[in-house]
Amino acid sequence: MSVPSMPLSLMSKTYRKIFPCVNKELSYWKERARNIPDLELRKQALASIDHKMFHCEGGAIMALMAKEHYAEVIRFIVAYQTISDYLDNLCDRSTSMDPADFRALHEAMRDALSLDKTEAGYYRFRSEQDDGNYLSDLVATCRQVLSKCVHYEKIKGYLLELCGYYCDLQVHKHVIPDERVPRLKRWFHENKESIPKMEWYEFSACSGSTLGVFCLIAYAFSTDFQERYANDIRKGYFPYIQGLHILLDYLIDQEEDKLGGDLNFCFYYESEEQLFARLKHFIKEADRHTNNLPHRRFHRLINRGLLGLYLSDEKVRKQREVRRLAKGIMKTGGSVSFFFFINAVIYRNLQKLSRGIKQEKRRYERYV
Repeated sequence: MSVPSMPLSLMSKTYRKIFPCVNKELSYWKERARNIPDLELRKQALASIDHKMFHCEGGAIMALMAKEHYAEVIRFIVAYQTISDYLDNLCDRSTSMDPADFRALHEAMRDALSLDKTEAGYYRFRSEQDDGNYLSDLVATCRQVLSKCVHYEKIKGYLLELCGYYCDLQVHKHVIPDERVPRLKRWFHENKESIPKMEWYEFSACSGSTLGVFCLIAYAFSTDFQERYANDIRKGYFPYIQGLHILLDYLIDQEEDKLGGDLNFCFYYESEEQLFARLKHFIKEADRHTNNLPHRRFHRLINRGLLGLYLSDEKVRKQREVRRLAKGIMKTGGSVSFFFFINAVIYRNLQKLSRGIKQEKRRYERYV
């Protein structure tokens, strides 16, 4: 299977190969989540799958880099992203604000990237304990896939580095509200010498993505992997490509986060104009950082596709200022972003229609 470099071929492979695989994997984990004994853990596991499925769909596009091994890489991506989304819910929407608890939970993400034997007491600082081995089995699935990766040792250091940034972010941004910003600022100052010039909230956004991990693993499964790819991908994806898609995520969630009292990195820009200017900067830098990547045109397509995917979300239409910004960003993205925007709108509408038909069918079956 060749790596797509044009929008039509990318969408064709995504719909025919990637999404069916993702749906199969998610169906399995959703059934596992339904059988979690603890009520709170079950609630958060199911919510993370129901409301964040598009994270797995978007991340799984990276599996195209693995060519004929794409299905195996999707197994990893869905399991790892499901861990990420589940733990995010446990930190964000559940019963604890203890940084020690958050750190222990996120040991699962590091363990998922390491083939060394580890203990799995991830819930040791919280009252909810019995998940029916759900989290441990997600970790085990990731490790099973990585054990088949011939070039794993060449990417391991970069995987753990990116995972470290992600886990630190999750701890700092979920503590009690008064401590969040001071902790994030201190963390930024500890790392600012090793990153391009940016603000603390932008560094936080760049750390909150799993795309770099997925890209590294997909390439490491490819038969034409070269050792230099590992460093090129790490530098290419972190910080700007990762930061772009997380900032877009926060952009469309602004109203929701205001109502929920949640931390949103877009709130810290001085004005809408500054936010727009920095988003354009991230788009430009994300494109520039594809220049040293293998299959450069594919990665540039991903950047443009992210714009269309995020800005097609229904939440954009409900926020006047975000809608205005989205129009300007789409112009920056050009015709390719518009192509992905239209595709995403159609796909979401078809998903809604499919869910509606299934619900009506269940109602009918109960009636008869």
